[in-house]
Amino acid sequence: MLKMKIPQLDKKPELKTCHNVTWEDNYSWIHQKNILEVLKDSSKLLPEVRKYLEDENSYTENNLKDTKQTQKILFDEIKGRIKLDDESLPFKDKNYEYWTKTTTKGNYSIKLRKKIGSEDIEEIWNGDKEKEKVKAEYFGVGDLDVSHNDKYLAYSLDLKGSEYFTIYIKEIKTNKFITEKIENTSGSVLFSLDDNYIFYSKLDENHRPRQIFRHEIGKSIKDDLLIFEEKTPAFTVSIGISADEKYYFINSSDHNTSEKYFFKTDEKIPIPKLVRKREKGIIYSINSWGNYFYIHTNKGAEDFKIERSKNIESTEWEIFIPAKNETMVGGLTFLNNWIIRSELTNALDKIFVRDIKSNKEEEIIFTEEGVYDANISLIQKDKNTDLIYISYSTPKTQSRTYLYDLKTKEKKLVKEQIIPSGHDPKNYIVERLECSSNDGRKVPLTITRHKDTPIDGSANLLLYGYGSYGASMSPSFSTTRLSLINRDIIWVTAHIRGGMERGMKWWKEGKLLNKKNTFNDYIAVANFLIQKKYTSKGKIIGMGGSAGGLLMGAVVNKSPDLFLGIIMAVPFVDSLTTNLDHSLPLTIGEFDEFGNAKDNKDHFDYIYSYAPYNNIKKMDYPNILITTSLSDNRVLFDEPAKFTAKLREFKTDKNLLLLKTEMNAGHGGKSGRDSAIEEIAFDYAFILKISGKI
Repeated sequence: MLKMKIPQLDKKPELKTCHNVTWEDNYSWIHQKNILEVLKDSSKLLPEVRKYLEDENSYTENNLKDTKQTQKILFDEIKGRIKLDDESLPFKDKNYEYWTKTTTKGNYSIKLRKKIGSEDIEEIWNGDKEKEKVKAEYFGVGDLDVSHNDKYLAYSLDLKGSEYFTIYIKEIKTNKFITEKIENTSGSVLFSLDDNYIFYSKLDENHRPRQIFRHEIGKSIKDDLLIFEEKTPAFTVSIGISADEKYYFINSSDHNTSEKYFFKTDEKIPIPKLVRKREKGIIYSINSWGNYFYIHTNKGAEDFKIERSKNIESTEWEIFIPAKNETMVGGLTFLNNWIIRSELTNALDKIFVRDIKSNKEEEIIFTEEGVYDANISLIQKDKNTDLIYISYSTPKTQSRTYLYDLKTKEKKLVKEQIIPSGHDPKNYIVERLECSSNDGRKVPLTITRHKDTPIDGSANLLLYGYGSYGASMSPSFSTTRLSLINRDIIWVTAHIRGGMERGMKWWKEGKLLNKKNTFNDYIAVANFLIQKKYTSKGKIIGMGGSAGGLLMGAVVNKSPDLFLGIIMAVPFVDSLTTNLDHSLPLTIGEFDEFGNAKDNKDHFDYIYSYAPYNNIKKMDYPNILITTSLSDNRVLFDEPAKFTAKLREFKTDKNLLLLKTEMNAGHGGKSGRDSAIEEIAFDYAFILKISGKI
């Protein structure tokens, strides 16, 4: 059999210069000037670039054709752990109970309701039927919201994967559209309390939501009222309503700084008023309940505190929840008699409840397991209740939801995640360990393994990491991971700096000119796991997506010998080029995360020193699978395409280097349940192939 030709992207050398540094980029030509138009309409893609992506797809398909049966086995396994015909717990609104369900054959959810006290069930949304109507291969649902009077359904759809959402409003009774569709929005929809209007945010030419409009239902969108516009390009906007429904709050923020505006819900012509002027590095949010305004802020409190005042314009606010060192103080959930809040410390959640009458606060203990993920949700719109839902899971125990009585502290199991193919948590071991990074900081890691997997260095190990934007990796249950864990592949999540598992300081120590701490932490975890005999050098599979793909690119350039393989999903690997291009959707808003290389030489030098694309070397690399999507608006497809092409040019090994591009998908991959499972099965089959388990 003839060996398939390795795809080659044409080299068209271009010299780039910044801060008196010059470098050559042979593949920059694939980044079209009209790239944002290409994301919305792929027919505008250069033919030679399309051919290259298709050649790479064929090459990947050919190299993994021996995994086809394994992919099917994995797909059936993963799907077999999902209760396909399932229903969510109901939420009681004023007149109706609302809930969602999934079916055995469907790929999208169905939204149902029934009048309180009635048994007649009404279907108000069916994702599979709606997908059929629009006849789109990609079907992304943004918002799905019912009006306060229960008459209208508003929803937003992205039919390309490019995150340009169109808003539709239907009358539920007649199933007829009652207003014009509203295009090029962020996807969020908020009904006014009188249901005469919706509020939405419009995307600008750089795909940034910087305007809030009010649309009168049934009228022309030409008459929509602009109620707020953000002038700073790095800031984006959104709108929400207070817990007591007395105020609308507009949020304007980047990743590092926020500013809020408010107006009363009964204002005829909204005139937003400033809450607190923005201060660089200060993040805050505001809510209103029980004659108090509550501000959740990191001003003078690195890991946040909560203040309150009876006057929103007051300069004197009292401390309600004080700051705690390396413990993230979360926001508040209000009931008539209770205030519920959360904390995050050492990558673990805690939930506290306060009796408003006595002002006594205590922690809710809901599991004896040491490593878990937990959250609370309300059971009804009416806040005059002592009941809430508490849900938790652990890396080995499926999700359980309890109806919890805040007054009596009694809990009743009302829903447990069913694993149709069977699951026994006793077959698995979960460990929370710490290891020292290169600078002595202790990095938490969560290990999940089968009880029969030997700890003698012989096991393969998947090391997952992210470490950006303050995103914390929660130790929750995953049915999909079992397909690897059951095959003696240990799953480890590294809670590296750049997240907020140990507070804001943990984030700050992993961004800007500290970004390399993220990479060093990950490598330290890998070496620690080798030292402790969980695995051996050359038996680790690294995995990360988006900014986690940046992590993968950086660590594989630095320590390739640690890895058997690397999986990069929609990876941010040409980070210097993207940072220098201020016209791209996310660049300006991320200056406080990664820096501004164009205007700051220190930032340029630092990013240049670790950017994966710029630091590819002539050396042996492990097996690498890279996945991307043609319509991805966050990490453009040309980043992984360029990275793959340059890596082929430089690498000196004969290991697999595969690029798979979804031609009809966005940042999150293809839409629909089965498609999502197929993508996971594809990645896992690659892992099993390189691990010699096929």
